[in-house]
Amino acid sequence: NLTRREKMTDYTKAFQMLFQSPLEPIYTCRDNGKCIFELPDSHYMKCDGGVKEMLQERYANSEHIRFTLNELPSKPDLSFAAKLGMKQNFSLFNTQHKEIAGKLIRLLMEAEDLDHFLSLCVYIRHRLNAMLFQYCYSVALLHRSETRGIWVPPVAEIFPANFIEPSAFKDMRTALEFKGNKKPHVQIPINYSASDREFEQRLAYFREDIGVNMHHWHWHLVYPNSGTREIINKDRRGELFYYMHQQILARYNAERFCNKLAATLPLNNLREPIEEGYYPKLLDHTHQRTYPGRSSRLCLQDVNREDTAVEIADLERWADRILAAIDQLFVVDSDGKKHILDEVTGIDILGNIIEESDLSINVQYYGQLHNMGHNSLASIHDPDHRHKEEFGVMGQNMTAMRDPVFYRWHTYINNILFKFKRILPPYNEQQLNFADINLREIEVQTSTLEEPNHFETFWQNSKVDLAAGLDFTADSGLFASYTHLQHAPFEYSFVVENASEHVKSGTCRIFLCPKTDERGKPLKLEEQRLMAIEMDKFTVKLYPGENLLKRLSVESSVTIAVEHTFGRTTNNDALSEANPELNTRLHFCGCGWPHYMLLPKGRTRGLKFDLFVMISDYADDAVQQPGPRGNCHNW
Repeated sequence: NLTRREKMTDYTKAFQMLFQSPLEPIYTCRDNGKCIFELPDSHYMKCDGGVKEMLQERYANSEHIRFTLNELPSKPDLSFAAKLGMKQNFSLFNTQHKEIAGKLIRLLMEAEDLDHFLSLCVYIRHRLNAMLFQYCYSVALLHRSETRGIWVPPVAEIFPANFIEPSAFKDMRTALEFKGNKKPHVQIPINYSASDREFEQRLAYFREDIGVNMHHWHWHLVYPNSGTREIINKDRRGELFYYMHQQILARYNAERFCNKLAATLPLNNLREPIEEGYYPKLLDHTHQRTYPGRSSRLCLQDVNREDTAVEIADLERWADRILAAIDQLFVVDSDGKKHILDEVTGIDILGNIIEESDLSINVQYYGQLHNMGHNSLASIHDPDHRHKEEFGVMGQNMTAMRDPVFYRWHTYINNILFKFKRILPPYNEQQLNFADINLREIEVQTSTLEEPNHFETFWQNSKVDLAAGLDFTADSGLFASYTHLQHAPFEYSFVVENASEHVKSGTCRIFLCPKTDERGKPLKLEEQRLMAIEMDKFTVKLYPGENLLKRLSVESSVTIAVEHTFGRTTNNDALSEANPELNTRLHFCGCGWPHYMLLPKGRTRGLKFDLFVMISDYADDAVQQPGPRGNCHNW
């Protein structure tokens, strides 16, 4: 008899196998040809005729690790997903796709135990759209109590074509000629989507970064907009939707200043030509067709596709109604009941309304501003589908941040929420004051520099193993190398005085704010506030008298370990034995910002920023949360 730990190890291995080769049939060999699933008769489809007998003959005396699945108590009705084809691109911004995903998540969450859940996942994976399944499967793994410790790999390893320039795959096929560890690393070209004649290309290292785009995808796994109520209705979910995007915009604008570009402009007029064009040069992994580009100065048009229909007038009307609600400081739910927009819950209510999650209190009236804006921008090249072009990168969470118009659209969305924030009364002294606590000194020391209060950034080449997501090899160790921003490690030092006679707990927050714009003109305090980058947030114990606090940059609670971004370059099976601390970091929810992008790029001759540090009373900040898997690294 297996112990519970041994059995859980078997389950973990089986669940991890479901991420590999997402477009291949589930009954093919997995994990470098070491593992196979043994399916009950009900799991095979009519088109699999003769496969079971062939597999039994082939593997009868093999030494493969076998995962034998139980029959399901009853076959699930998957007819609700029929409108999303196997080779169709999946989008959470699409209302129809979002509803399908919500129903599938509920189905997966209702599985009675791990045996039932595993068998159900295999049954579904064999029958539904690969990207739909991987999204819903990942959400379920992260939220089911028995599977919260199971590693969810970086999505770039599952669908590498959505992150990597297509010519790299030709080089990968060539690399297969080399055996074992002799395979060369395939280098992903730098700045492949446009030339230097395009000013926006200066930000390609940020917009097209693998870790940055994975962050956006993973955040929406942890905070899905549809599914069971217990999954969606997280503490301050709507507020976090606003704050997450606000932090992305703050970082993006800091990078623009570093590259002598002005802050991004909101997409206020939906009927004006959009100056920025974008050609992503990416393949969609599901059907191997390129994501369409968008020419410069295209105008939004009414979208009328088979599964999506929205008029520009709809977007304008929804925005007007939301702005009117902000002016009146109340919203009306679908039953006609008023809900006051106060300083405690107002931003949360508005965030859910604007995104249009299942928590929106009146979709019929306030609409789907955020999601349908994405749809309109994603279909701008073929709004009525007459050319049968799929949607552009703005239609997919894992690719949207590549497009310059993403930042213009979200500046528009966040400005609506800023308007509400400005109406609220300012914090008073009592709310901001932490009695008897005084922050006396602040210093930063970078490991590679002698002079304090200086950061150092540079370019670094890293590798990611893409073998698991490819359909032309079962071998591991097929690495792609790409160049990304990195910084030298640094340490904060603070001197804090506790004038009381008691030990106090505080929450320390650290922000980095640009001092000047792209022309070197000093920013006003209000402008700095809106561009403040959260660097870290942590709890401190303050003893009576003087306290010297030190904090390493790698300990930042808003970033995730480099190993999570490039996960398969580490032997994850051995993590808990070899490095328990790293194992703990990797098994947080994973929706934090990539650590190597913690600092803005800066300039060759340096660029000045303000470092802002505050310590507040922990008693006012404490939130009851579940264990490490739920206490995620996020904004």
